[in-house]
Amino acid sequence: MGQNIIISKQFKSELATAISECENDKTFVLVDETTREKCWELIKDEFCLKQAQVISIGTTDGNKTLDTLAYVWQALQLGGATRHSLLINLGGGMVTDLGGFAASTFKRGINFINIPTTLLAMVDASVGGKTGINFGGLKNEIGVFSDAGFVLLNTEWLRTLDAENIRSGYAEMLKHGLIADEEMWAELVGFNLAQPDLQQLAVMLGKSVRVKERIVEEDPHEKGLRKALNLGHTFGHAFESWSMKRNPVLHGYAVAFGLIAELYLSVVNTGFPIERMRQTVSFIREYYGSLRITCNDYPDLIDFMHHDKKNRGDEINVTLLGAVGDVRIDQSVSEEEVKEALDFLREG
Repeated sequence: MGQNIIISKQFKSELATAISECENDKTFVLVDETTREKCWELIKDEFCLKQAQVISIGTTDGNKTLDTLAYVWQALQLGGATRHSLLINLGGGMVTDLGGFAASTFKRGINFINIPTTLLAMVDASVGGKTGINFGGLKNEIGVFSDAGFVLLNTEWLRTLDAENIRSGYAEMLKHGLIADEEMWAELVGFNLAQPDLQQLAVMLGKSVRVKERIVEEDPHEKGLRKALNLGHTFGHAFESWSMKRNPVLHGYAVAFGLIAELYLSVVNTGFPIERMRQTVSFIREYYGSLRITCNDYPDLIDFMHHDKKNRGDEINVTLLGAVGDVRIDQSVSEEEVKEALDFLREG
């Protein structure tokens, strides 16, 4: 079944329809501690969820592990799930990533529906068919490509989010603007992220999701074009992995800092306009602050970059831009160039 992405206007009836269109002799809902309290409470009395069994896991990316995955498999097994059961993932990217992977592997695959409740999950994790867990200290090291039957995007959930989590998701929207076109990019860097207008944000979210959808449809398994979506992520994932043992940074913040480094390399290596870089970097610095790295952290960061799934052999591979909307995938950079970009990130 392909992925049906619904930007929701009538959430409760759309949820009932989605459930009825998926096989569901038994329905399970995966939540974390936060979404159980803030989100499940708002929908648990819906008729279509009356018989649902809730599986609750810990919150934060630190729980996206093999142990948690085994716990979800066990809960499905003990709850009597069959190959005809349905798992609804209600939560942020950690829940949709792990829940999607659990559903895709339990009894060789059961149907699942994603209901992302964070901006990050709406624009990134829940759309595009990537599922997985962290392993061996590395982000998303184990996983499969597998489409949710439905993804229900409802911006009302954003009222449950704090400013940091809105900004985290917005970084992925900024990335989509950079790889799409000048008009979308300009709207994004002109948005007041200090006091976000949720109605305007909902319209921008729709555009952002369509950028990702278009790319994923053309390249579902990341053979070429889909690597455009990795802009900011070679550095970003390294920052995220590095921070896990210190003071963890949210995924979107790591990506925002990764965009600074990779836009710098885009100016130097592929002729990205310096003024566009300045405008984007100044927006990121205003709303995301700075990353506390020193020269002593460079070897660890470079080591994380060498482990990136996009690499071939010993090269560090990044996605760069020639201009807004002009994506250059599979660009190799040397360790010296990585250090220069990290210097630029620190000096701003």
